[in-house]
Amino acid sequence: MNAYAAFAQCFPADREQIFLEDETGRRHTYADLERESAAYSALLADCGLQPGDRVLAQVEKSPQVLWLYLACLRSGYCFVPLNPAYQRGELGYFLQDAAPRVAVCATDSLVLFQELGAAAGTPRLFTLDADGRGTLPSGAARCAGDATVAPLPAGTLATLIYTSGTTGRSKGAMVTHENLVANGRALAQTWGFSAADRLVHCLPVFHVHGLFVALHTVLLSGAGLLFQRRFDPAAVLAALPHATVFMGVPTYYTRLLESPLLDRTRCASIRLFVSGSAPLRPETFTAFAERTGQVILERYGMSEAGMIASNPLQGERRAGTVGRPLPGVDVRLAAEAGGQAAPGQPGVIEVRGANVFAGYWRMPEKTREEFTTDGWFRTGDVGQFDEAGYLSIVGRARDLIISGGLNVYPKEVELTIDQLPGVLESAVVGLPHADLGEAVTAAVVPRPGSALRPEDVIAHVKGQLAGFKVPKRVHLLDALPRNAMGKVEKNRLRELLSQ
Repeated sequence: MNAYAAFAQCFPADREQIFLEDETGRRHTYADLERESAAYSALLADCGLQPGDRVLAQVEKSPQVLWLYLACLRSGYCFVPLNPAYQRGELGYFLQDAAPRVAVCATDSLVLFQELGAAAGTPRLFTLDADGRGTLPSGAARCAGDATVAPLPAGTLATLIYTSGTTGRSKGAMVTHENLVANGRALAQTWGFSAADRLVHCLPVFHVHGLFVALHTVLLSGAGLLFQRRFDPAAVLAALPHATVFMGVPTYYTRLLESPLLDRTRCASIRLFVSGSAPLRPETFTAFAERTGQVILERYGMSEAGMIASNPLQGERRAGTVGRPLPGVDVRLAAEAGGQAAPGQPGVIEVRGANVFAGYWRMPEKTREEFTTDGWFRTGDVGQFDEAGYLSIVGRARDLIISGGLNVYPKEVELTIDQLPGVLESAVVGLPHADLGEAVTAAVVPRPGSALRPEDVIAHVKGQLAGFKVPKRVHLLDALPRNAMGKVEKNRLRELLSQ
């Protein structure tokens, strides 16, 4: 199994068909995709890489990132994408944990990566900038790539997707070639993709949504991308009349609704609007339908299992639900008292299927803990089925915050805040936010006599963690609400901070 080979079987017979067009009007054909990914693959091979070796990339979005990713797939190297917002402390951990043979960074991060890479023992370092320039593309341009696609043993890792940990330590989800192909095929089938589709791609490519969901559905149907390096409402609105599919996080939809240019005429060519990565508010669902005549299709997934459930392409799309399990994906709800939850009753979502990852990188005990004895993965999300089999996500067993479509685990932020002199203790929760879905909010108890200010806490976290993890607001409290066992009661804390 090789995911690139599976994708290539679906490429158009005429390889001069446009695969990607960027905001400047520059176009790349499927022939370009094959040639560039082969050249990048040859460059990595010249670095001495073997199948299974990791290639870590913290770079801004560009077509060249896609060539790098596809090069890794075709040669059996394991791609490790990182959010460009990650800072020194996070990057040092990822380099140590993933132990990549090659790391790729932006030119302005080169000095930092040289320092961290030397400490981690990373043998090779390349640069790649948002404009497509750097030592990686220039090196690939000098390589004579060929059409070789490596045959790979079953279970070969395709990517490591790092997810934040509830203990503050990120976990690398090991995603195989089989996982990618099975999930991509299920989505392309469920959402009716064809070679006639053109997808507006403004999602980040360090994330499952942009790198797997959007890209793979296009590759598995021989379709095309209208490629935008970031989400900009004006650019998206200009692109919609030339597209057939749009994928976004709920924040994208709330911001599009702010524009008076969003109307039925502008959306007339779109056959499918998809929302994911965070819950879509029913108010947004309704407002978008009223303004555009288009009903957003909401789906549900996660790094460890790809996409799990989706509202139907044909049929009722129910606000507040994520639809039914995808083909080939089994979903059950574990009741708190044991056994399975009945329809209408909440339970922890457990999944099984070819989409489910192979486990956590270098964490065998964590892997065993997250799988049941009969092989189901415990997602940690709480859901319930209605009488028609539609799944709703009603809570999160681990207090995960999803802000602007990005996952924030409170423990990581709390550990960072607690390092600050003057802090006695802290607790972090997510509060409703009209734009982001949830806003990271911190409650901090200062040490007696401390002159700690909320802005001091925000500045400290900004220097340590990615911007989307930084609290939008910090409240100074005399004490945190606790139960009889001394555990912080985050439900009570949310109520208090909401007031």
